[in-house]
Amino acid sequence: MGDRQLQTDSNPRQLAFTALRSVQRGAFADVAIDRLLQDTSLNELDRRLTTELVYGCVRRQRTLDALIDQLATRKAHQQPPDLRAVLQVGLYQVRYLSQIPVSAAVNTTVDLAKRNGLSGLSGFVNGLMRQYVRLSEAQPEPLQLPDNPVERLGLLHSFPDWIVQVWLDQFGWEATEALCQWMNRSPHIDLRINPIAASMEQVEAAMQSAGIAVSRIPPLPYALRLPPSAGAIQKLPGFDQGWWTVQDCSAQLVSHLVNPQPGEIVIDACAAPGGKTTHLAELMQDRGTVWGCDRSSSRLKKLQQNANRLQLQSIKSCAEDSLSITRFTEVADRVLLDAPCSGLGTLHRHADARWRQTPDSVKELAQLQHALLNQTATWVKPGGTLVYATCTLHPAENESVIKAFLAEQPHWSLYPPSSDSVVATFFTPDGWGKVLPHQQNMDGFFMVRLQRSL
Repeated sequence: MGDRQLQTDSNPRQLAFTALRSVQRGAFADVAIDRLLQDTSLNELDRRLTTELVYGCVRRQRTLDALIDQLATRKAHQQPPDLRAVLQVGLYQVRYLSQIPVSAAVNTTVDLAKRNGLSGLSGFVNGLMRQYVRLSEAQPEPLQLPDNPVERLGLLHSFPDWIVQVWLDQFGWEATEALCQWMNRSPHIDLRINPIAASMEQVEAAMQSAGIAVSRIPPLPYALRLPPSAGAIQKLPGFDQGWWTVQDCSAQLVSHLVNPQPGEIVIDACAAPGGKTTHLAELMQDRGTVWGCDRSSSRLKKLQQNANRLQLQSIKSCAEDSLSITRFTEVADRVLLDAPCSGLGTLHRHADARWRQTPDSVKELAQLQHALLNQTATWVKPGGTLVYATCTLHPAENESVIKAFLAEQPHWSLYPPSSDSVVATFFTPDGWGKVLPHQQNMDGFFMVRLQRSL
């Protein structure tokens, strides 16, 4: 049976298996699952189970493979890829999904093997699943864990050792474990109210009358968090009218740090798909000019669509690589460089990112960040400001980049937010800003504001 035929299937486990097969062949997990769900008429509950199984198996891949290594005579990476995917789907359910009865998880995993040309191995699948169930009933942790503390955390929470080490060096043992646990949770969805089109109270009332229990997120003035059961975003009240857009509250903090004023010229150097660009325009009351620059013209179209839906007129787009733009020399009052990064602060949103990034890719990103910072600094007028932000928790991309820049640029200095700023609580007194997910329950971010001397 080909992948295409399977897409019309309404069995969540079969759909999850098909998506995992695509991921094994190199597809991004979110792309694989979106493609599948577009072609099905699943109810909301089954859609959520399918999504949970795919993202869960990708996130927990290291742990699930370690269990296969432990319970089977052949290691996970030596198993036929389809068999490995079937076992991952089964083990994920019995280990992590308390709402699914163990017997149902075992039986449906055996069925999944049979449906996908693995009938001859269905006895093996059944035996391995039951062996895990027996172990988990006999002891609190069935997984055999190594003595090495970094490997132990990495295996238990399913992260590469190098990421665990980066966090341990910064945050210590307890905080790193808490961070690993947080990054394995399903992501929340936050909205940012567009004050030009609607008030906070108006959006809250519309959501409540639709039976959606939103909650505010202090200290942010325009942020609401959706409950997990909110359903399709485009169908929520106020979407078509441009009352709000989806943006995590950590990302909202960044534009508050930029603090743009009406009438100014502001440049967002890596803008697409435009979450922060549109926020800057809203904070300026849509008066002035916000340039959204990105080398991807197709992704800039998304920025323009968002701006149109939010009824914003002050945004102009520039489809060029920010590294080579020369026409903005000393024209901007404020610049935002939301730099490309390894995304170690948003691993819960991107299930496969922890397996795609490497220490070498971080080194390359740090070089790019350094080059972008030097280039975008030339766009700022004397006395103007530049905000550097990333959604990573890696000092090589954060503190190291800023320290190197300041060492080379005598006319620049850290410029902390004022004590009454929305973002003040996330900053040290000398101007280093960081959001730690396990403490603040939002995406991990790093941000600093820099000022050019007059």
